[in-house]
Amino acid sequence: MPNLNDIKNAKKRLEGIISNTPFAYAPILSEISGYNVYLKKENLQRTGSFKIRGAFNKIAILVEEGKTNGVVAASAGNHAQGVAYAAKHFGISGTIVMPESTPLTKVVGVKELGSEVILHGSNYDEAYEFAISYAKENNKDFVHPFADKEVIAGQGTIMIEMLQEQPDLDATVIPVGGGGLISGCAIAARAIRPQMQIIGIAAEGAPAMKQSFDAKKPIDTTSVRTIADGIAVRDTSPVTLEYILKNVNRMDLVCEDEIANAILFLLERQKLMVEGAGAVGVAALMHGHLNLPKGSKIGIILSGGNIDVTMLSLIIEKGLMKSYRKMKLIVTLIDKPGALKRFSELIEKCNANIVQIGYDRTSTDLKFGDAHVSVALETKGKEHQEHIRSVLKENGFPYIEQH
Repeated sequence: MPNLNDIKNAKKRLEGIISNTPFAYAPILSEISGYNVYLKKENLQRTGSFKIRGAFNKIAILVEEGKTNGVVAASAGNHAQGVAYAAKHFGISGTIVMPESTPLTKVVGVKELGSEVILHGSNYDEAYEFAISYAKENNKDFVHPFADKEVIAGQGTIMIEMLQEQPDLDATVIPVGGGGLISGCAIAARAIRPQMQIIGIAAEGAPAMKQSFDAKKPIDTTSVRTIADGIAVRDTSPVTLEYILKNVNRMDLVCEDEIANAILFLLERQKLMVEGAGAVGVAALMHGHLNLPKGSKIGIILSGGNIDVTMLSLIIEKGLMKSYRKMKLIVTLIDKPGALKRFSELIEKCNANIVQIGYDRTSTDLKFGDAHVSVALETKGKEHQEHIRSVLKENGFPYIEQH
């Protein structure tokens, strides 16, 4: 198991390489929760994630030991960029094995950092198995994303930074996938501030580590499905589970809607772009999972900000619907001149804005002489939407609401 000295040495190796990211008070979240909340903004880290810490520390040690034949990693995201960055820094070859379904932007991002990309397998586990065999066949060193002593020590440098700025933290909330981040941070926390509560948060769609924590033995899942792709780990690592069982107080799960709400909140209210994995701690806070004494001083790690823009647009759209700022209707009109004008005038009187509209007169479920208007409206809350519904009913416009 890495110790505090290993983590301090990792911190020295990382000086001048990584950013000492802000650990800032969050007044809105503090007011909402009743805690004193501080956010560790690793989404602002170089390469957009904490992963560079562990990857760089591992590769730096390999270079110190004279192992310069090259490194191999399996990753579809943040670990890939961390390894590629470190390989480029030390002037050694990097090879990243990524699943065939990896978005082009992530492939390009790794190539721009100078590493070779091999697309193999339909998921991470298949890419991982290929990467292990590729490293052995080519006499290269494999850099594991979490089940590695030096990687874990690198991740633990986050906790040293947090406690240097806020030495009296009562609790810390940390995302959990493979367990490398929480293992390193928990080792540092137990050495520096042993009384601090350490809480791990995983996604309901990737519950392997939480189930293993509860059972106190490794439990693998058959599949994972979550928007928090950075913690979408199917199988439990016995290495990190051992550290977690020794040092972590408790673990909890957050659902997909809670994660999406946290992403949107951080974007809109905190002006922070945070990926799903990075938002799970705030999701747990916002939805009452922490159960700490009021007034507790807590640090939440925002582990990364590399969110896919397509996913972000979907989260924003759904968030607007759930917060009553957008509504979608299919309204039935009599298909005659002036009907659409009358409908739009009613919407205008309701002080709603039409942002999208479609007209259909050919659907088989329509009566002859009727038409469907599909419309998306910008609205101003729940009461405003209720007013729009009542006005449509009063004026004889049947509608179906889409959710």
